[in-house]
Amino acid sequence: MEVATVVANKSMKKTNILYGLTLFAAVLFAACNRNLYYADEKSVNEHGWLPTDTLRFEVEAADTTTVVDFLLEVRNTVDYPYANTFFFITTFFPDQSVAQDTLEFPLADPSGQWHGRRTGRLVDTRCYFRRNTRFPMQGTYTFAITNGMRDSAICGLKNVGLRIERSKH
Repeated sequence: MEVATVVANKSMKKTNILYGLTLFAAVLFAACNRNLYYADEKSVNEHGWLPTDTLRFEVEAADTTTVVDFLLEVRNTVDYPYANTFFFITTFFPDQSVAQDTLEFPLADPSGQWHGRRTGRLVDTRCYFRRNTRFPMQGTYTFAITNGMRDSAICGLKNVGLRIERSKH
């Protein structure tokens, strides 16, 4: 009977330690993302992103007082042939008004070194396109992003994402 109790106690201690580590990881993950307001990404056609292909992101904004930063995230292959890319970003506001932005998104420096984090043949890069701003009204915003390059189809881009973070300033 004593052996069974010792084995049960050891098993329970292992379970408690595992539970504690899992809880710690969850709290750490939540703390790292506490500034995150919105994040989503869309895949780009692997045969080439045409200027007529539009990626849409819908964001529900209930808070007009929080100061936020808008970023685009790009995942490209190391075979992407340019040091940058251009995007046209159209914002559709809840009141049906529209704003248009053009963003030059640098992916590599002049020597060809990628700016982002490289994992194997993929590179993940972030670029701000609006900083320290607020949603001017409550409601649903739609961000439509299109390829702004001159080529008819851009190859080498894998994903484009929209990220909105609470501003640190």
